[in-house]
Amino acid sequence: MSKNHFDYIIIGNGLAGLQLALKIASDSYFKSKRIALIDPSRKDGNDKTWSFWETKPSAWNHLTHNSWDKASVITTNKHIDLTLKPYSYKSIHSIDFYKHAISTLSKKDNFTFILEEVTDLQEKHDVRVSTLKNTYTSSHVFDSRVPESFLIHSEKHISIIQHFKGWVIKTDKNAFDKNRIIMMDYRLKDGEQTTFTYVLPFSETEALVEFTYFTSNLVSEETYDNYIKQYIDKHLKLERYTITETESGQIPMTSFPFEKFNTKKVTKIGTGGGWVKGSTGYSFKHTEKKVARIIENIKTNNTPSKQLFKARFKFYDKIFLKVLKDENYKGEWIFEKFYDKNSIQTMFRFLDEESSFVEELKIMSSLFSWSFIKAFFKTL
Repeated sequence: MSKNHFDYIIIGNGLAGLQLALKIASDSYFKSKRIALIDPSRKDGNDKTWSFWETKPSAWNHLTHNSWDKASVITTNKHIDLTLKPYSYKSIHSIDFYKHAISTLSKKDNFTFILEEVTDLQEKHDVRVSTLKNTYTSSHVFDSRVPESFLIHSEKHISIIQHFKGWVIKTDKNAFDKNRIIMMDYRLKDGEQTTFTYVLPFSETEALVEFTYFTSNLVSEETYDNYIKQYIDKHLKLERYTITETESGQIPMTSFPFEKFNTKKVTKIGTGGGWVKGSTGYSFKHTEKKVARIIENIKTNNTPSKQLFKARFKFYDKIFLKVLKDENYKGEWIFEKFYDKNSIQTMFRFLDEESSFVEELKIMSSLFSWSFIKAFFKTL
């Protein structure tokens, strides 16, 4: 067998690719399998913060940078304080996750890191993976690249972008409640659009302050910076602070059918597989669940992508996105109703796609309006 042939190739060492690799590495079923991870980046920078909630300690506890058991949602009409228990809201710095994953996998003899960029993928008897330097083959490929069809045809589906920039700031005096996150603060707006500020306090003197859009169009770096500064001045009321880090990103929120690009020999993963929650942009725990499903499918001789999605939650996301697409200014109203009319525990179960149908009906009834009625029939 050629040294360039692998049982599995994972394209992309991001959240999905590395979570999948770690799960494979921890399971004795795959001990004799050769796995390659191909990515042009060494993943040696802190490029994002992942946040999620859970009720029990998990495999990520040792990587958790901070956790909180209280949260607030602030609109122009209400200040909603939330007690999260039995949930905890947690954050992980991407660099800590990358270091952990690369260190763990590098100790496994059956894993190979390839620092190259994939240029082409062809399915034949095996899957042929071409890079700028070499050609590799595999029995199955897990591909995190966003399909080119999405870049060309996303406008044919309901799509908006969650885009943001954040500053990590340090102050010389206590300025933050270290036990409470601000999930959404809608008091600062960029016109008639859905925009909010997100605050993760790492201590009483340090926090991530992020300005976020759920819109169709992007804005300049200066625009994000201007709103972050306004928020710090007007709502945090800080005159003296130091910016120690910045982060920014773009997350597709879309009804695009990524799952149609899965085949028997290629499974799309991560953002490229539609694993990002369409209505919120959350991905960390959804990735964990989908990875577990893939492993179960492989071990039971099923196609890896079998039953990765729940149809009714994709439908809920589609309605939500339709309202935001057609009436973008309603985002504040939607999230106020979400968290004012439903318990945070119910909302977390709903966003985790673990809620009961009765709970889902209650959530939908809390959003009852002509906008949602129209969106419902348009998405049927």
